[in-house]
Amino acid sequence: NDLGGCNGTSSMAVIKDYYALKENEICVSQGEVVQVLAVNQQNMCLVFQPASDHSPAAEGWVPGSILAPLTKATAAAENSDGSIKKSCSWHTLRMRKRAEVENTGKNEATGPRKPKDILGNKVSVKETNSSEESECDDLDPNTSMEILNPNFIQEVAPEFLVPLVDVTCLLGDTVILQCKACGRPKPIITWKGPDQNILDTDNSSATYTVSSCDSGEITLKICNLMPQDSGIYTCIATNDHGTTSTSATVKVQGVPAAPNRPIAQERSCTSVILRWLPPSSTGNCTISGYTVEYREEGSQVWQQSIASTLDTYLVIEDLSPGCPYQFRVSASNPWGISLPSEPSEFVRLPEYDAAADGATISWKENFDSAYTELNEIGRGRFSIVKKCIHKATRKDVAVKFVSKKMKKKEQAAHEAALLQHLQHPQYITLHDTYESPTSYILILELMDDGRLLDYLMNHDELMEEKVAFYIRDIMEALQYLHNCRVAHLDIKPENLLIDLRIPVPRVKLIDLEDAVQISGHFHIHHLLGNPEFAAPEVIQGIPVSLGTDIWSIGVLTYVMLSGVSPFLDESKEETCINVCRVDFSFPHEYFCGVSNAARDFINVILQEDFRRRPTAATCLQHPWLQPHNGSYSKIPLDTSRLACFIERRKHQNDVRPIPNVKSYIVNRVNQGT
Repeated sequence: NDLGGCNGTSSMAVIKDYYALKENEICVSQGEVVQVLAVNQQNMCLVFQPASDHSPAAEGWVPGSILAPLTKATAAAENSDGSIKKSCSWHTLRMRKRAEVENTGKNEATGPRKPKDILGNKVSVKETNSSEESECDDLDPNTSMEILNPNFIQEVAPEFLVPLVDVTCLLGDTVILQCKACGRPKPIITWKGPDQNILDTDNSSATYTVSSCDSGEITLKICNLMPQDSGIYTCIATNDHGTTSTSATVKVQGVPAAPNRPIAQERSCTSVILRWLPPSSTGNCTISGYTVEYREEGSQVWQQSIASTLDTYLVIEDLSPGCPYQFRVSASNPWGISLPSEPSEFVRLPEYDAAADGATISWKENFDSAYTELNEIGRGRFSIVKKCIHKATRKDVAVKFVSKKMKKKEQAAHEAALLQHLQHPQYITLHDTYESPTSYILILELMDDGRLLDYLMNHDELMEEKVAFYIRDIMEALQYLHNCRVAHLDIKPENLLIDLRIPVPRVKLIDLEDAVQISGHFHIHHLLGNPEFAAPEVIQGIPVSLGTDIWSIGVLTYVMLSGVSPFLDESKEETCINVCRVDFSFPHEYFCGVSNAARDFINVILQEDFRRRPTAATCLQHPWLQPHNGSYSKIPLDTSRLACFIERRKHQNDVRPIPNVKSYIVNRVNQGT
């Protein structure tokens, strides 16, 4: 019985590899022999692929262009070994349709519908006079010999089977971007460069070369890459049924550009503070440092001030009083050092330093004629801060009233002078100074977004990574202060405000009334109020240092992560003993959701000997403070204890000093209790 009907069933050889584009197609390899079951008007063939050692038998559609007739000898050989049987293959297809109809009826009655078979979009094949085809007539006409819709198979929108991937390279390198697209009709390919304009690939001398092949691989070759070639490259595939694209970023690494022109400001008769902006191009890698050079007016020789700094500001000391100086900055990265920046304007240093004792502060009168008081913001040990409005400009300000009974004029002037010289976004700005019969008055920048801890409490979830972010922010502000050789000496939650007026909130440090210049002479800071954040040297009455502030940051980190104070005890005296003995731990109930990196950061900082504590710059290099380092705990922190801590701090009094604390500690230590 000749079963050669049914659209001319025959065996054909595959002459070219083909990769399926849709789920209704199959992959075939050159040299295989398949049986053609049906052919549609778009020259797509429904074929049967016999089982092999590598894959089971399969049926699906392939283009007719990849098939060719077998020779008679090859066809005879294929038929003789029984690997392909025409009648069996076509009969199998019909029997499968009968089974589907029967199972469909059973499934409707007995259970849920199974997912549709991959041959989902089908049309009926016209009847022929084949004797074998007549066996199909007993099937439901709606399902009889349905085959895939040829238009659905033939026409598909383009898609990328292999997308582009990002590339990082060196200056002058050649980069090849590769992707793979499919679609029917074959899509038209265009490329866009970093400026989003179509790349010129027709010019023989162009930097770009585009190639493609029939299997869908597309290649863009970019030669002699320069920094301006960095950016996003996009490959676009388009045909009559749609458009799709894939993009990749190319980063060309090299020497950074020169930083912007620095700005120099006198700080004393022998020092200046220099600030600059990072270079417009970092060479697509991290800046590893900045080198600062200076020269006196009339000299052609530039002297190097410091080998390298990671900051974009620097205090240059040991200059000659009364001399004019000029400065320039170079940036470096792993690939080299940039050209020097444009030199700063000359700045002439004063003959003598009058700012240290506040002698340059001018105290105005008639505060009430210039400002109107609105409400109280907060209270300190020696002052009251109120919100006021400037009558002429209607601008809101914060006004600090320092009691003349509690502070001498030179002490108030000292704080005002420090604020004048600290030109940094994380310290509040001093607008003006006044004097009244009862107070020294500082007109300050208004920060009405509240304290840092209150801000963190308003979040639904407080994560360890956010705590690390703000500790890093505080440490950066402290590093600037320490570069000016100034110790704050009153780091505590009440002196940390949040600035929400900028896209990324930042911390501002306030209250510099205890701040001192750390120079050759020793300074002993008297402990006032609660000793929770005080370093051992403050409690013991020995000279303080810049490291005294670092200790306070360690205590603050402990509090923000756990909500409890590490050294707090039933009395202030017992708390002082705990501080001096560095008696703290990490209880499991408080630190079960805190990473080991965070605990290590606290341990490194809380050292009894201030000489063993890291500097602010060293702290900023600790792994826990590196953004996106992957070591942060993913468990939200319990803020219930932090809420209690904040509430308790609101009701404590920091005005009265602890009497005889030094002798008390000495006696307790000697007793060994």
